[in-house]
Amino acid sequence: METVTVIDSHTEGEPTRVVIEGAPHLNGHSVAEKAADFRKRHEDFRRAVIGEPRGHDAIVGALLVEPDDASSETGVIFFNNVGTLHMCVHGTIGVIATLAHLGRITRGLHRLDTPVGTVTAHLGENSLISVENVVSFRHQKDVEIDVEGLGPITGDVAWGGNWFFLVEDHGLDLAATELGELCRVAGEIRRALERNGIHGVDPTTEEGSFQVIDHIELFDRPTREDCDSRNFVLCPGGEYDRSPCGTGLSAKIACLAADRRLRNGQRWVQESIIGSRFIGRYHDAKDRPDAVVPTISGGAWITGRNELHFDEEDPFVEGILRN
Repeated sequence: METVTVIDSHTEGEPTRVVIEGAPHLNGHSVAEKAADFRKRHEDFRRAVIGEPRGHDAIVGALLVEPDDASSETGVIFFNNVGTLHMCVHGTIGVIATLAHLGRITRGLHRLDTPVGTVTAHLGENSLISVENVVSFRHQKDVEIDVEGLGPITGDVAWGGNWFFLVEDHGLDLAATELGELCRVAGEIRRALERNGIHGVDPTTEEGSFQVIDHIELFDRPTREDCDSRNFVLCPGGEYDRSPCGTGLSAKIACLAADRRLRNGQRWVQESIIGSRFIGRYHDAKDRPDAVVPTISGGAWITGRNELHFDEEDPFVEGILRN
């Protein structure tokens, strides 16, 4: 019987599962190289830890690895129900809450190394955690595509640690009662982007290789008086983000800054589809007039410590496979 120990939490409604014991050994010198090795050799571990029957599709997993820089608290690799993620702000907030729960860190600033760069997190009072994210920017403005069942729509392509297509004018009702329809339509938008060959580019290399836009973000008026807008985010594996999505808010802030709708240091409060919220701000990126460095703040709460069992006699020991 093999076991893996995890700490579960949620960040404004979105779950994070941090593996603290039983993770596989990963080859590579950097966090990015270890993430590539995890993606190549440990699909069974990924499915088994966060997929059914031990988990569910909305969970984002986090592996703690050696950091790139000795001054960083840890390196971290994020993964979901279909693969690894470049970055995850809600997951970073969950990792910080987990490290505090384990007694590894106290209040103050902490650095974490991710596959796409180093982020800084501040652990404050009352479960509030702020993450200074990676450099974020808008790649394309007013991209028009024809979406099956919806017709022509226009959106922006932006990087906030993951690639997003952001749409404000869509004619949909962003209500929790419409989740099935929102997931379906957002899926059609993603397929339309693929058909039209619309991509992001690798922001970590000079070569600029194409990358798939795997997150779709829709916006509407907020239902809370203390928020500036409401969003719905479809994640790569077909699940929606329960939180306001930290990398998505980073991409949104980059677009607002590019349009001069948000000033340096001015806050933007984003409401999620379930009514939770993140607070976002930015400062200008050094040597990049087209980019910003967003800071996203939200709360995280520990929900459990679990020992996952992997019995060789279990027919679903590697999770439930889906076509």
